[in-house]
Amino acid sequence: MRQSLAVLCRMGLTATFAACAVSGFGAGRSQPAATHLTKHALNLSRHSTQAKRTLKRPKMEKIFVYIGTYTTKGSKGIYLYELDRTTGALTAKGAVATTPNPTFLALAPNHKYLYAANEIGDYKGEKAGAISAFAIQPKTGALTLINQSSTKGDGPCHVSVDAKSQYVFAANYGGGSVCAIPIEKTGGVGAATSFVQHEGTSVDPARQEGPHAHSIYIDDANHFVYSADLGLDKVMISRFDAEKGTLTPNDPPFAMVPPGSGPRHIAFHPNGKFAYVINEMLATVTAMAWDRMAGTMKPIETVSTLAGGHNIPGNSTAEIFFHPSGKFLYGSNRGDNTIAIFSVDGTTGKIKLTGNQSTEGKTPRCFSLDPSGNFLLAANQDTDNVVVFRVNQATGALNPTGHSVTVSMPVCVVYLPEK
Repeated sequence: MRQSLAVLCRMGLTATFAACAVSGFGAGRSQPAATHLTKHALNLSRHSTQAKRTLKRPKMEKIFVYIGTYTTKGSKGIYLYELDRTTGALTAKGAVATTPNPTFLALAPNHKYLYAANEIGDYKGEKAGAISAFAIQPKTGALTLINQSSTKGDGPCHVSVDAKSQYVFAANYGGGSVCAIPIEKTGGVGAATSFVQHEGTSVDPARQEGPHAHSIYIDDANHFVYSADLGLDKVMISRFDAEKGTLTPNDPPFAMVPPGSGPRHIAFHPNGKFAYVINEMLATVTAMAWDRMAGTMKPIETVSTLAGGHNIPGNSTAEIFFHPSGKFLYGSNRGDNTIAIFSVDGTTGKIKLTGNQSTEGKTPRCFSLDPSGNFLLAANQDTDNVVVFRVNQATGALNPTGHSVTVSMPVCVVYLPEK
């Protein structure tokens, strides 16, 4: 009898023990009943052991973080850190790739390869930048260069990978163009299969004298590609043919933001109904209704990233990122040096500025939330530091953890999630 109780207690089967008590387990019960309960407990123990074998392992306490940089002040290229997902502490693992100006990084969905946009304008004698492909060593996070390929345009500043890890897309800021580059079986990159030169101007003669493609994204279905062009005040929309690797204009071929806004980056709501464009020049976010089937975007509203409701001298926005829950949206202000925090109405798509958190540095060109949504890492380009904030899951507020690291000119943060 005592053995039966011990087994039950060790297993922590409170509900089972309670059920036994209700059925009359205790003083005065006959030996056969006790034997039956002992067998029952042993059976539960065996089932518990089997269940433990089939349970997924717990989330890793630490994950790797890659930091892309400008290499004009002594940085070697891409740096690796380990993020403690309990405390927010970052541990340096050193430089893992020596490559010029890897200012934007994109992880392949299969987590085997990392792609970097080398923001240069003279790749192998061509007035173009490059995409560098790296193989990832999963246990250590180390990178091995596979090869490089031309982006066919000057100054690539953004890169993304399709859902099937078959194509890389690059946006050339200096050249005002975009391209599609196939991924080979080795994870390396081939020659571009499609190149699109944007055309036109907008209202600001100093900054919008021509096209400046600032970012590029592909939807999860591999049907449409979106590129925010600062020089045109447009989000250019293309249809993508995955068989041929070609980009062709959608109908309509673009979505507009208010004149002089200077669209930079885009964040898509997890519910698949809305897209949000952060506008660099006016420091605003334009909410868009997104039709995933037609590939179209239609403006809903435009909201300032600053509490005063309008931009201030010397300020421009940069990155935009969603919390995994879809309840909070974040955008960075360079000049004000804050992260703007928005609450999001998932039904209407409208947003409300709820606060601005100092990034504890200067010029937060990039930031990113870890896959759990518990931490936000802000990369301050002009103070050479990456600062860690803990995310309040109820309000979206950002709280400094006291953890930061020194990195020369950090401009991109990418996580290597656990498989």
